[in-house]
Amino acid sequence: MTAGGYFGRALVVDVAATSAKGSALELPEPVLRAYLGGVGLGTWLLHRLAPPGVDPLAPEAPLAFVFSPLVGTPLTTSAKFAVLAKSPLTGLLTDALASSQFAIAGKLTGHDAIVVRGRAAQLSVLLVDADGVRLEPAPELAGMPAADAESAVRERFGRGWRTAAIGSAGERGVRYATISHDGRHAGRGGLGAVLGAKNVKAVLVRSGARVDVADSPAVLAAAKDLRQRSFGPATAKYRELGTLANLLAFNAVSTLPTRNFTAATFAEAPRLAAEELHEMRGVARNSCASCSIGCEHIYSRKGGGSQRMEYENVFALGPLCGVSDPDDVFAASARCDELGLDTISAGGTIAWAMECVERGLIDEPWLRFGDGPALLRALDLIGTRAPGLGELLSLGSRAAAEVVGHGSIDFAPQVKGLELPGYEPRSLQSMALGLAVNARGADHNRSGAYEADLSGDLDRLSGGPAHVAAAIGTEDRAAVMDSMILCKFLRGVFAEPFEEWAQLLRPVTGWEVTADELRAAARRIVLAKRVFNMREGATAADDALPRRMLDTPLELGSGRTATLTAERLRSMVTGYYADRGLDAEGRPDPADLAGLLLDA
Repeated sequence: MTAGGYFGRALVVDVAATSAKGSALELPEPVLRAYLGGVGLGTWLLHRLAPPGVDPLAPEAPLAFVFSPLVGTPLTTSAKFAVLAKSPLTGLLTDALASSQFAIAGKLTGHDAIVVRGRAAQLSVLLVDADGVRLEPAPELAGMPAADAESAVRERFGRGWRTAAIGSAGERGVRYATISHDGRHAGRGGLGAVLGAKNVKAVLVRSGARVDVADSPAVLAAAKDLRQRSFGPATAKYRELGTLANLLAFNAVSTLPTRNFTAATFAEAPRLAAEELHEMRGVARNSCASCSIGCEHIYSRKGGGSQRMEYENVFALGPLCGVSDPDDVFAASARCDELGLDTISAGGTIAWAMECVERGLIDEPWLRFGDGPALLRALDLIGTRAPGLGELLSLGSRAAAEVVGHGSIDFAPQVKGLELPGYEPRSLQSMALGLAVNARGADHNRSGAYEADLSGDLDRLSGGPAHVAAAIGTEDRAAVMDSMILCKFLRGVFAEPFEEWAQLLRPVTGWEVTADELRAAARRIVLAKRVFNMREGATAADDALPRRMLDTPLELGSGRTATLTAERLRSMVTGYYADRGLDAEGRPDPADLAGLLLDA
């Protein structure tokens, strides 16, 4: 009998067949218990289904939509799903999380995951429900923004279907294209390009099955308690101003990356701050599906319409590119939504190109820091992969730097090919380690070590053993939250996270889950990601930061500087390896591999 919250099977769909063929992959209970769901289970599936060395855009490369045991329960923030593939941007494992009704409908097709392989003969949509799968040609959707494609398929197939779709960037293979649904995005690593390479414009799912929990009254009681706690002070910032509240706070402590990480403060940050925008332009607040927090803040746009704004898209399209006009930043964010582009990678790649222009390495004199219309023009070139600059920047900053040469890789703002988020590593040195070692690359959601840096408990300007422990702790907690799946904005609600998460899983699954079991699951998931990347060619040399972060002191004002040397970072990486039970090259002990259940 399958544990509560699970169906015990994944659906593997081959879209190369004219009508699409689906087959069931049984998911043994030991695997479900070891990897939980979401990112953890998706990592296990990629090990099983991705041929070693596969080209991320090849037909045989799998793309997995993965659900969790909590999806469909009344637990707040549980309507989330993970998307995993080998990234065309990094060549390594990538995963992205998103919240929407797609998660609930996708799971209630009767599967814990839906995996797509093959390449359709023409642009098509894939439909999955409890009755099976089918592929429908949809050439009329070519070039449409994801939101327009969602509307079109809803009109064609009915309102009961939930849709995840790509924009023109995904169709054209931009390496950081997104998958979108209900105005939200599975954003990082180029998952939209992977779906586009399969000639699939959209995946439609429709509820038709039922999944039971082990103890429904206990789940309802846990949901009521968690909902009440979600209204507390730990989430107040997100309700009141959203993530954009970070902008002025980070600017004040010199950790707001500006002009391609040449500075960490932006003089015109107040023009883009949540406090200013909320007063002048705030029009609405919204929530994700099955969420009681309500972190989404909607602002009015010049000329009409509105736009959802968050810290990361404002940072990447604003200070990082030197752009301070909120209308330009709003327009750029909207353009990324229309094209289906990851805002962090788009902003980081354009900021790198702007610096290349300043240095005379790229002959596009119109592309200048601080020029909003130039930013918009560059986004259009990228989204269509226009010959020349558009094609170059569609590769991401690392691959583009390899083309341009002349040492431009030293200031390309990336780790393992993934562009850095809005946290300055030199002034947040726990975060510096987290960014360097993370399997996905430079990422703030899989390694939220900035929490430790900003807590006041550590010297954020001088990394050492305590910073190693902090980075490992946040990485482990993220691994469990991303696999159960729960929103990171709840993290401050849990006083004893692993024990409290175990208390949520017990009535859903019927397992006698313990805190120590979840700690072991976290370590297993982190290790399984590393093992996948090693299989695909990653080495210890990839656990690093751009040379700019290690060679150039950061000015903090008042004569102060922050310095992160290569030696200090390497010392922290070595400590991380030791604490993770890895050898000096970041490789696991062969005895530890058996616990990953990769042959199950």
